[in-house]
Amino acid sequence: MKWMQRKIHVSWRIAGACACFVVGVAVSQMLRAPPWLGFAAVPLLVGVLFLRQVWGLTILGALAVGAGISYGSLHLVGRDIYKYVYDTTSAVSGRVKEDISKSASGTYSLQLDGVYIGGVTFPGTILVTSRVTAGALRGDTVYFEGRIGEGFASFPAVVSVLSIDRVERQQFGDVGREIRDGFAEKVRVVIPEPQASLGIGFLTGQKSALPVDLADALKIAGLTHIVVASGYNLTILVRVARKLLLRVSKYLSAVSAGIMILGFMMITGLSPSMTRAGLVSGMSLLSGYYGHAFHPLVLLPIAAAITVAFQPSYVWGDLGWQLSFVAFAGVMIVAPLLHAYFFGAKEPSIMRQLLGETIAAHLVTIPIIALGFGTISNVAIIANLLVVPLVPLAMLLTFGCGIGVLFGVPLIEWVAMLTSWLLGYMTNVAYFVADIPWAQSEILTERWFWLMYVCILGGACVWMWRKSNYNFRQSQIIV
Repeated sequence: MKWMQRKIHVSWRIAGACACFVVGVAVSQMLRAPPWLGFAAVPLLVGVLFLRQVWGLTILGALAVGAGISYGSLHLVGRDIYKYVYDTTSAVSGRVKEDISKSASGTYSLQLDGVYIGGVTFPGTILVTSRVTAGALRGDTVYFEGRIGEGFASFPAVVSVLSIDRVERQQFGDVGREIRDGFAEKVRVVIPEPQASLGIGFLTGQKSALPVDLADALKIAGLTHIVVASGYNLTILVRVARKLLLRVSKYLSAVSAGIMILGFMMITGLSPSMTRAGLVSGMSLLSGYYGHAFHPLVLLPIAAAITVAFQPSYVWGDLGWQLSFVAFAGVMIVAPLLHAYFFGAKEPSIMRQLLGETIAAHLVTIPIIALGFGTISNVAIIANLLVVPLVPLAMLLTFGCGIGVLFGVPLIEWVAMLTSWLLGYMTNVAYFVADIPWAQSEILTERWFWLMYVCILGGACVWMWRKSNYNFRQSQIIV
């Protein structure tokens, strides 16, 4: 039993507690617990953190699971109030939380927080479907009358409306969205559609402005991740900010990257994937400044626990949050293992790194995509290799076009011509691969099958790690 006496570093104890807390919140949907149990577990958690042995970690995990169940139960009790308004028609108001999306059938989807139903405050974020938006934008408060139905996933209620009666927009209510939309209009002066919307999507993560057919093509091609507010867009911007100023001053480089993270989050909004990306980037930036490196298996649980503590509904069925964390794990854990196992300590080329990260992200997200949508993309790897290497250049040129129009730079039309050609190539790739008959397939959705898949994938990762002896602290989240 010597392994039970083995001492565990404090960072791993904290990461283990965070992982168990997230599991507890997820379990709370099936197993409720009195909220006071969670408050009682917190002092015990702090005390057990000082126990360095493995057996102490076991107790720590049990306490963290209990705290998570109690915390999740507390929020679920608050959401139970919606049961009293299901199948009723009431006056509803709320603030538009994220950009409004449009489906192929022409129906708009609005996510509202700060919800009032019949003049009473309700917690959480509800989903509203409507045929019209009445000009509503992110940050606006909308008023309407609709029929309230039972929710799903992270939404405690769904409301169907025929029309929105009133839209209220506060001055400087969403400064980030106003800056983004104003800049987007400058880009559209010199770049035609749909190339302009694609470039703006690269730069600001605004997927809602894309034409429906292009959005569908990107989804089938497995390219949606490059036009949503995610870690990929943010990483490119932060890397540029750091490299431009690193030779001048390490402090100035870190501050500029931090400002870039906050500015990008303000412009894109706090979607689940953006919350994860901003938090992970900020933590990595701060630790890197002081000469430390997070182990991915430590960083992931801590970031997950913080976001779940902020919004427990993320873990109850928000696919954006789930895909963001799982894809990040694939890039930071599976991709380096694949390279280390097959190529050793040799530095990967740009194309090899891109291929490895694409394959890794695809492998780890298949279960969530299959269970959530019932389909997977068969052309994602090909499409990513053809498009993703050019995204940083497309972002730079799109930004240059917007700045050129804003300040009246001469000959900006020539830059816009090159930008339009590059973005046109990307849209053509998306349309072409999406039109391939076998581009998308329906796939088995039984949970037991995907549980076996995850176990096999996890076993393969352990095998590659043991054979390659890879040091995960070499994985750089922000370069």
